[in-house]
Amino acid sequence: MPAQVSYARYGKDNVRVYKVHRDEASRTQTVVEMTVRVLLEGDIETSYTEADNSVVVATDSMKNTIYILAKQHPVTPPELFASIISNHFITTYKHIHGAHVKIITHRWTRLSIDGKPHPHSFLRDGTETRNVELLEREGQGVSIRSGIVGLTVLKSTGSAFHSFVRDEYTTLPETYDRILSTDVNAGWTWKRFAGLSEVKASIPAFDAAWEAARNITLKTFAEDESASVQNTMYKMCEQILGVAPLVDNVDYSLPNKHYFEIDLSWHKGLKNTGKDAEVYAPQTNPNGLIQVTVSRQGKPAKL
Repeated sequence: MPAQVSYARYGKDNVRVYKVHRDEASRTQTVVEMTVRVLLEGDIETSYTEADNSVVVATDSMKNTIYILAKQHPVTPPELFASIISNHFITTYKHIHGAHVKIITHRWTRLSIDGKPHPHSFLRDGTETRNVELLEREGQGVSIRSGIVGLTVLKSTGSAFHSFVRDEYTTLPETYDRILSTDVNAGWTWKRFAGLSEVKASIPAFDAAWEAARNITLKTFAEDESASVQNTMYKMCEQILGVAPLVDNVDYSLPNKHYFEIDLSWHKGLKNTGKDAEVYAPQTNPNGLIQVTVSRQGKPAKL
């Protein structure tokens, strides 16, 4: 049976990188910690079909390249560093025509001691990460999706869910006041960039969009009298599009982490439901999962 390679991509995953910037004038240090993945594509089929390793850039060399580029170039914003990495591989190796780069930036927050920011001490205040996924193909420009992953939020009131479909399969009661909690996975896809120079020209927009998206997510989550997760997440997307003109679409994937009332009336008539509910049972699974992508009118979502 004749066969052909229809998909081929390889590279280095889980490259851990830590970079420190030392400001001698202020004696303050700033740190960045990342996990990087680089996958290459191009004229590499013969390494699969003919055992031809002459077209293979060793993944160990790719790891070393990431470290060297981190030394020679800024690593923030991550959108820029991802573009620097992809541009390097496409321009250095003539047979490589595409590079996929993913950067996960781990969150380190500067410690405040006695009300003052400490010059070189930090804390990991959660599992939240700032993520970037970049695809560059020769002659096709640069596509970037930025995002927030693992931002866990909860509010103890201000959320309802009622007037949904009720039929013979429904047991869920309607509620006008419930606990709402989720792990935010949000992303925004940028307009296509022509190349590294255009990415560099857009540097201020990357941090601004990330800060705005994070602030809008938290503010809307806290203040919205939520009729549903669906409606609240749409409001978040709409606002982000309003403040980030270089963004084509925004997406959210939000698990609904349930907290159920516990009926304790069996114990001496103890009231713990409705307005008397104070003790709940957090549920790990199953859980609801709500997703949406909101695009500018006339702009199809890039998946």
